[in-house]
Amino acid sequence: MDILPAIDLKDGQAVRLTKGLMDSAKIYSDEPWIVAKRFEEMGSKWLHLVDLNGAFAGEPKNLEQIKKIRQMCDIQIELGGGIRDEETIKRYIDLGVDRLILGSVALKNADFVKNVAQKYPIAVGIDAIDGYVAVEGWAEKSTIKATQLAREFANAGVEAIICTDVGKDGTLTGVNLDFTLEIAEASKLDTIASGGVRDMHDIIALKESGKISGVIVGKAFYEGTLDLEEAFKVAIG
Repeated sequence: MDILPAIDLKDGQAVRLTKGLMDSAKIYSDEPWIVAKRFEEMGSKWLHLVDLNGAFAGEPKNLEQIKKIRQMCDIQIELGGGIRDEETIKRYIDLGVDRLILGSVALKNADFVKNVAQKYPIAVGIDAIDGYVAVEGWAEKSTIKATQLAREFANAGVEAIICTDVGKDGTLTGVNLDFTLEIAEASKLDTIASGGVRDMHDIIALKESGKISGVIVGKAFYEGTLDLEEAFKVAIG
């Protein structure tokens, strides 16, 4: 199981939100690339990067920071936030991003996602509020169940599903294992858990399920409730 440490970019800074609310942003660094380098030095294979401003604007908004992270770090980067068209995908691929995460557009235009998944390394981000897909930077809740959307991409060529329980995100109250397993079962794809990770109990539970390919760790690292280096050892073992 992979552990993907997370950096959320807002106004050029590394921040964390609570339940996806932009006004809840807590700043952790003015130099996000230094945080990314630290993750790399700890032995992480992946960095989970989100352009929060981009998620709301529907277009890239933290390009300079993303470029610097790519230039300064050898870690694999998956990136989401406001990616709505192929031109933006190409731009990020040319920048050296290893995988793009498509969220809102996956609900609104599944055919587009299936098409670009044949050409580029794509993950689908399914973020849910009370089991229903959240869109537009989590500002809105749709009428589509998260498991229904997961099934839509079962044979679409996407590399992974990243599923987030928005109600858990940034709360340090424990990952929603049942929800993650439901998405894994519905999609039959590599499934990455996100939202609420607090400590080693979450890492062990996800690992022991045998059905989860990865987990995103954010606030638990920044607030010190999870020893990330120890978590890497457990996940790999």
